[in-house]
Amino acid sequence: MKLRLLLPALSLLLAVRVASPQTQAPTLLPPDDRYKADLLLIVAHPDDDVVAGGYLARIALDEHKRIAVLYCTNGDGGGNSVGNEAGASLGQIREIEARRALDSLGIHNVWFLPGHDTPGQNVLRSLDSWNHGRALDDVVRIVRITRPEVILTWLPDPVVGENHDDHQASSVLAVEAFDAAGDPTIFPEQVSPPRDRTGMANLTEGLLPWQPKKLYFMTDAFEDWGPYWHDPATRSPYRKSIVDRTGPVYETSTLSPSRHESYAQITAEHQAFYRTQEGDLGIQALESGNYSGFEYPTHLIFGKSLVGGTVTGDVFEGIAPQPIPFARVRGYQPQPLSGLSLEIGDPWRFYALFWKAHDLEHLAELIPVPEATPDADGALTLDFLACNRTAQSALIEVLPTLPAGWTSKPQYTGYPTQAGACYPIHLQLTAPPAAQSHWEQLSFAARSGSQPVGSVSVRVFVGRSGGLPQ
Repeated sequence: MKLRLLLPALSLLLAVRVASPQTQAPTLLPPDDRYKADLLLIVAHPDDDVVAGGYLARIALDEHKRIAVLYCTNGDGGGNSVGNEAGASLGQIREIEARRALDSLGIHNVWFLPGHDTPGQNVLRSLDSWNHGRALDDVVRIVRITRPEVILTWLPDPVVGENHDDHQASSVLAVEAFDAAGDPTIFPEQVSPPRDRTGMANLTEGLLPWQPKKLYFMTDAFEDWGPYWHDPATRSPYRKSIVDRTGPVYETSTLSPSRHESYAQITAEHQAFYRTQEGDLGIQALESGNYSGFEYPTHLIFGKSLVGGTVTGDVFEGIAPQPIPFARVRGYQPQPLSGLSLEIGDPWRFYALFWKAHDLEHLAELIPVPEATPDADGALTLDFLACNRTAQSALIEVLPTLPAGWTSKPQYTGYPTQAGACYPIHLQLTAPPAAQSHWEQLSFAARSGSQPVGSVSVRVFVGRSGGLPQ
């Protein structure tokens, strides 16, 4: 009798146990591991990757690191050494060149953003051309997709010998993305889960915040032009190499264990894919067997690390596979200022603020005096700010002290500056023809009435090829 009473209860219990697996939600899928990167290279143009080609070959082929590459443009503003294609057509060709070049190193995860190649020397011009906010949205998205341990990019600094504004713009975006991708309040639509992952027309993206661990920079202005001393032959001031002891160094004359050839030769093979962009340099090296032109070491500049390590230690020193928490940077902090002053303008002023905001103050030590180079005709435009941080308006005069042969045609010498404001000043200068490349120093002093209110010095590299080193 008791057994008959228990049977319905046992049947119900068994039914619940059988049905329970059907009521349990499926396990969430992890991020797509096909796109996970140990290192994400963020650059401006197809062929920028050649600058670090020897290092990329080392870690891709012989250390088996996963590498992804993000180009902010497809190089549609460049020249073409082998064909008539230009503009948008050239950009499409350069995309294929980049994909083939990287494929030769086993690098397949390659992205291109829609920015246009914008030759010039002012990073803010490129950022404006690319639509800075939209471009940052795209870069943060790629960081969250690839989840890199390390980001490598161009040096965010106006450097004579490398000074392309697109290079710097890609580095500004890379730094901003390094500090933003781990913050779920920045581009939150990217990290909001979709309502129906397998359905259509999802407008939120389901990514996860990601905090990269280390940040490094590269430059092709690595010639050692001497420290700040005077060449006894020319009495010309030089500057030290900006890569000296500022980060790890990787030789390219050594052999790749997997390829049984030097990293210099692999770099030449890499360069040879960029037929439109000096690819003949790689082709000539391969045909002659002379790779001396590619035996330059890869010098990286340490940006910052959230996992310890040393400035000159290996890029992956201190990195463990576990994710790390979001690390907030200081951001912009206004400084209390007073009085009248003369200050350097953009892009140098922008960087002085940018480095502090992103905990990269040490970059100011690389080039302590602003530097520039005239164009091929000797023309140089410098920007300043005459600032008045008093309660009364003031007239600020700016007086240049120039080396012999230089000319200045300022439209004005006095600038009426309102209380609490800065007056933007654009000075157009012309350098004399120079038989030999050398450095010169320009000085600009400001005064209000008989009272000096500050000065700014700029070091300028003048000579052949628009002042760039030979």
